[in-house]
Amino acid sequence: MQRIVLITLTLFSLYSANALAAADGLIVMKSAHSASVTLDRLQTVLKSKGIRVFARVSHKDNAKGVGMDLRPTELLIFGNPKLGTHFFTSKQSAGIDLPMKMLAWEDKNGQTWLAYNDPAYIAKRHGIGNRKEVVGKMRKALKKFSTTAASKP
Repeated sequence: MQRIVLITLTLFSLYSANALAAADGLIVMKSAHSASVTLDRLQTVLKSKGIRVFARVSHKDNAKGVGMDLRPTELLIFGNPKLGTHFFTSKQSAGIDLPMKMLAWEDKNGQTWLAYNDPAYIAKRHGIGNRKEVVGKMRKALKKFSTTAASKP
């Protein structure tokens, strides 16, 4: 009986941890490249698909400018008005979360990570329930772009 209780508690804690990770709306994956190369690869795939890149921010360079050290951390801001505008026409407050962003950083062990906000999370955050098809297209595209950027060639 104790064994069943222990197994049940273990499974529940694993489920809860995964639910919490998913609940914050952040999709995170390992990258096989440096932060800079990961975003170079992302920028290349976005441009090849006609997606506009608005800005690239080096948080490391900005930290250096004020005399602070930071491991490589870069942000790419990009968007596709053909999809994103559908969020705005449903709820303009989505403009706080769009255009999309992907962040690449290197942790203390030298592992690079790539993260972005799940479009389903953005839709839920803003009460957008009438754009399921758009959310699906965005999720599929972002998964493809991030996987391309983070994977070995």
